[in-house]
Amino acid sequence: MALPFRFLTAILLGWVPLVAQAVEWQALEGWQAVAFRGHGAVVVNDGVIALPPGAPFTGVHRTEPFPSSNYEVRFQALREKGNDFFASFTFPVKESFATLVTGGWGGDIVGISSIDGWDAADNETRTYFNFENGRWYSFRLRVTDDRLQAWIDEKPVIDVVITGRRIDLRPGETKLTTPVGFMSYNTAGRIRKVEYRLLKPAAR
Repeated sequence: MALPFRFLTAILLGWVPLVAQAVEWQALEGWQAVAFRGHGAVVVNDGVIALPPGAPFTGVHRTEPFPSSNYEVRFQALREKGNDFFASFTFPVKESFATLVTGGWGGDIVGISSIDGWDAADNETRTYFNFENGRWYSFRLRVTDDRLQAWIDEKPVIDVVITGRRIDLRPGETKLTTPVGFMSYNTAGRIRKVEYRLLKPAAR
């Protein structure tokens, strides 16, 4: 069916926002070990990233450019042993970065670090999740210009408006995991099936 003339005119004049070209899930590969002080020996085998306990951190990152907004990332992660975060994920948010904390501060806190200078344990994204060792969990993170959302096993756990907020990393070595990366804290974790996709405007 032909489009109405006024709609075609709007497209030509730039009045209608364009749909993102890439909307299918794409694999994220090419992970490199992060040179944390006292880090464990990272192993990537058959698509699984193994993060052994560090003193205190072990991590990986990708150095290639990555979208800064309007995207989703999904992955599966498992805590082998330990009682702290095992697959915390650092990601871009427009001109800055943030971290999705997975089981920090004793093993059960999930949230975003940092918002207006407050860590995941101290801001409104803090939630509690009982992670069992040896079990795979599915994580999904959505980043848009005005909101951060996250799910665990498709259960919503984070939904925060970031318009007018200061988004930044927690001070310290976390910055070594940019632009995208995973890290564990004195805990053994495994990560697999890491994928991302760009978002259509309707998904925001």
